[in-house]
Amino acid sequence: MLKNPSSKYQRFVGVSLPDRQWPNNFIQKPPIWMSTDLRDGNQALIDPMSVQTKFRMFKELVKIGFKEIEIGFPSASEIDFNFARLLIEENHIPDDVTIEVLVQARYDLIEKTVQSVRGAKRVILHMYNPLAPAFRKIVYNTDKEGVKNIAMQGTQWCKELTAQAPEVDWTFQYSPEVFSSTEIEFVKEVCDEVVSIWNPSPAKKLILNLPATVEMNTPNTYADQIEWIHRNINRRDSIAISVHPHNDRGTAVAAAELAVMAGADRVEGCLFGNGERTGNVDLVTLALNLYSQGIHPGLDFSDIDQVRKLAEECTQLPVHPRHPYAGELVFTAFSGSHQDAIKKGFAVQKKDALWEVPYLPIDPADLNRSYDAVVRVNAQSGKGGVSFLLQQEAGLQLPRRLQIEFSSVVQKVSDTTGKEVKSSEIVKLFEQEYFAVNTPITYKSSKVHEQEDSHQVDIVIYAQHQDKTVEISGSGNGPIDAAAHAISQFVGCEVSVIDYHEHAVGAGSDVAAVTYLEVKVNNGKPVFGVGQDRNIITSAIKALINAVNRAQ
Repeated sequence: MLKNPSSKYQRFVGVSLPDRQWPNNFIQKPPIWMSTDLRDGNQALIDPMSVQTKFRMFKELVKIGFKEIEIGFPSASEIDFNFARLLIEENHIPDDVTIEVLVQARYDLIEKTVQSVRGAKRVILHMYNPLAPAFRKIVYNTDKEGVKNIAMQGTQWCKELTAQAPEVDWTFQYSPEVFSSTEIEFVKEVCDEVVSIWNPSPAKKLILNLPATVEMNTPNTYADQIEWIHRNINRRDSIAISVHPHNDRGTAVAAAELAVMAGADRVEGCLFGNGERTGNVDLVTLALNLYSQGIHPGLDFSDIDQVRKLAEECTQLPVHPRHPYAGELVFTAFSGSHQDAIKKGFAVQKKDALWEVPYLPIDPADLNRSYDAVVRVNAQSGKGGVSFLLQQEAGLQLPRRLQIEFSSVVQKVSDTTGKEVKSSEIVKLFEQEYFAVNTPITYKSSKVHEQEDSHQVDIVIYAQHQDKTVEISGSGNGPIDAAAHAISQFVGCEVSVIDYHEHAVGAGSDVAAVTYLEVKVNNGKPVFGVGQDRNIITSAIKALINAVNRAQ
């Protein structure tokens, strides 16, 4: 890297807009969405999609709810031409969906593109040509007047050739390519001429697409450019302003959001930000950002895993596991403090109340993401995550001190393996550490009798001890107290209960009680025992015996 990059790279200076209005605006409704997954996204693939793969993706885009879909570049690709014909001739385009096709400002290419979509109900014909200084100088070896004439002549050809296909309801879209680095007054000059030639109306608008073909600076500079056009372009009421942000600086999502605040009506992009170089703007993120603010985006991502899976299959590109909203780990917390906050949030979150779970901007269930993936346990995790997963996987609601005790067991496994401990493995560890500990005393059955005159409780516990069936009996102020006295006499040391928790698991005829008892044996270190039974008293006796077994 250069010590003085300013000797090679020049700072971008945006449009002067001291009275800009967009910072005071906020997005109140979704923009018009246009998916370019099948064109811009497809062109960026090492192995472009086949006709069959494009058809799979098209059906998914329709299912999600896109009403405008750019299906390809028919004049540049026979696959794209054949795909357009397949959709039209086999009547795969829903009545409420408009297809879009891209073309350069050349007569022969426009003619072939029009032929590719003959017979369709509605088509957006998207013509583009670059206007930026570097393209004028390097690519076209011409001046402003030269690229302006290309735009004007191309528009005239589009108008003439589409008139030869009157069965199609045509919309014209013009993109001054590399808008982001073109002189803003010159963009207006060219676009005004294009609009004048096409002659749109408020009822039949022209789409003026203003692409950040290359991100030039912070997103606010793009928003200034969009607002300037929004305020100064001729015949604004007959124009739908569209934006097509690329992600060269990693700020395409912010640029698109600010552009909508600045007056844009429409956004072009790809589901997961696929596209040339660093990609197009990410429509999944944009849409779900709106959803997190209480605005339905008009797109359905209620099964985000299915959308991600299909996109990965069609593009052969993985979606990053930390991708906003859609990544495998995006609703997952490994950090102990995060896990604890999430667990507490779920504990108090009411079904129909405003969403307030810490660290989760939206409810994973709204995207058909399961709660068991919200918390994952590894060497960085804490007790909150362990207890959350036990509750989700097995319905066990561990008291706080038991969370601390058992989390150390899980931590040892994680530290030893160096890997994540899955929820099913945590349940097995809990069963091994508690329910499976049934020696030296193995519970068989019990009888409880309450003395009518003294309200004392007598208990007899039938158990297996050292290959013998034994009767363990005692009395106390209640069943648990009586059982503690009985076992104290049997093992020859004091057994005292210092904490008690219980809850139900299951439902209907399968409901059972789970009891957690924290016990001291001979004033030693407190230890937990866990019992489960359909009878609450039996569950508590099992928990007491479990604690004594674990203490020994």
